[in-house]
Amino acid sequence: MASVMIVDDSDAIRMVLKDIVTIGKHNLVGELQNGVGVLDEYIKVKPDIVLLDMAMPKKDGVSVLKEIIKYNPGANVIMISASDNQDTVKECLSLGAKAYILKPFNFQEVLDTITEVTK
Repeated sequence: MASVMIVDDSDAIRMVLKDIVTIGKHNLVGELQNGVGVLDEYIKVKPDIVLLDMAMPKKDGVSVLKEIIKYNPGANVIMISASDNQDTVKECLSLGAKAYILKPFNFQEVLDTITEVTK
């Protein structure tokens, strides 16, 4: 069982991700709707996994990823995006993201990715 923090500006996506995390018997330890304050919350709750949206107001996912990885180079960050732009995917993975999930995602894909990243 992993502790999971969700960062996504969409209420609907956060609700779906919360359901997936809960049904998958993982522990939701944090939930934010934009990139502002994510590092502070990360430090506070020390999640095993961060599910991080790419496109958010105020601070985007790439900026947040950089902050988390600078603080903890071994952080398990899974990027979530509607964009399958290969340059963006490569950038995120080169910056330290462990995986990249495309929207629309399915229940099992998210659970499998969490399991794979926490091995």
